Amino acid sequence: MTLFDTPEPGELVVLSLLAEGRKYGYMLSKEAAARSEGRLRLTPGALYPLLKQLERQGLIASTVEEIKAEDADPDASGRKRKWYRLTPKGKRRLEQRVQAHRTWRGILDAFLPEDPLDNATRSRG
Repeated sequence: MTLFDTPEPGELVVLSLLAEGRKYGYMLSKEAAARSEGRLRLTPGALYPLLKQLERQGLIASTVEEIKAEDADPDASGRKRKWYRLTPKGKRRLEQRVQAHRTWRGILDAFLPEDPLDNATRSRG
């Protein structure tokens, strides 16, 4: 494994969230932010091109649903919401990405001191 063989983190996050069930874009963004305690932001400029790419690759599929307010005119059209779900091919890719991430994390752990402050103190002494 070379330094540049690491899996795309955005793909891993999106596929992981979709493994839990179908979601729409804004929901994916909010769940990623909540789980990461606000440290990960899937902005529309990054998220929607990624979703389009994953769909082209057959890793996810989408359906469009019309959403109407409860008090809306029954004859009026509502706004469209695109729901995404993981495909069987996407599930296989997710399994590969999770394994690759765990392998990569194990490699990096070999370079990290258990207590960085303790090592810094020893190197000065």
